[in-house]
Amino acid sequence: MQVQHEAIDVVTYGEAMAMFVAAATGDLATVGQFTKRVAGADLNVAIGLSRLGFKVGWMSRVGNDSFGRYVLDVLAAEGIDARRVTVDGRYPTGFQLKGKCDDGSDPAVEYFRKGSAASHLSLDDYAADYVLGARHLHLTGVAPAISATSRELAFHMAREMRAAGKSISFDPNLRPTLWPSREAMADALNALAEMADWVLPGVNEGLTLTGYAKPEDIAAFYLDRGAKGVIVKLGAHGAYFRTADDEGIVPAAPVANVVDTVGAGDGFAVGVVSALLEGRDMRDAIVRGNRIGALAIQVIGDSEGLPTRATLDALETQDSNDKTARAAVIA
Repeated sequence: MQVQHEAIDVVTYGEAMAMFVAAATGDLATVGQFTKRVAGADLNVAIGLSRLGFKVGWMSRVGNDSFGRYVLDVLAAEGIDARRVTVDGRYPTGFQLKGKCDDGSDPAVEYFRKGSAASHLSLDDYAADYVLGARHLHLTGVAPAISATSRELAFHMAREMRAAGKSISFDPNLRPTLWPSREAMADALNALAEMADWVLPGVNEGLTLTGYAKPEDIAAFYLDRGAKGVIVKLGAHGAYFRTADDEGIVPAAPVANVVDTVGAGDGFAVGVVSALLEGRDMRDAIVRGNRIGALAIQVIGDSEGLPTRATLDALETQDSNDKTARAAVIA
């Protein structure tokens, strides 16, 4: 009997790694205890969207090893469809070490991913019925950077989804050390961004990719190349956005205590993509993106701060009630 699977809302792909987070501050060489978690920009977004009730499909390769089994266990626990994850006995699952910071600065990260199973992703991993069955494709600049064959897969998925009239979001998420040069990185990622509906660069990423320092110019660069909406992340200053008929700055959500900055951009993408897929306008989507990005940096771990739908609904309801109360006072 054929098994019926629930339709996928969002499909994404990339490398999932085991991550060991230092239990104490200081040089990673001196740390004796670590906590095991999962890492990967694309995976963080998949986890975040799944927690918000979207059916998410994840494409990847893991090794036939304990790290690979750990990744598969996490996918199952998060309710992510892993039918297109291949267990590759030839190559290992990548992993990374991440330092601990007490001052809110970016932690040190050391990667052990060269030659990993995921770096061997290729067009052989593409399944048209699986990918084109989704409403939306989310891509980052990480998976295209890990190998030429993985990059070929990213472009193929984007072309196919675009031809099918499906929506695409793209977060550059730059990893310059994985590219032969910054020029090669910019050329490839700008070409990929041209096929996306929603482009989400940070302001510094935008400078690297476009040569423009002002968020207005970065947004214009991608709008001129076909994007429907561009959101330029401004860190503590919030985000600038521009569409064909609207633009502006949405202030950041306040954060009293920054614990771990890694994953902020992925949380922002979760908020923006989820809201846009629900039919909300760009401003509302950025408010949600700022909110989830703020939640992500208040806990240790790349995805541990991403909220469930119940938690997010409660926060948005409280925010709406507060605005109503303030309006009543003013009136």
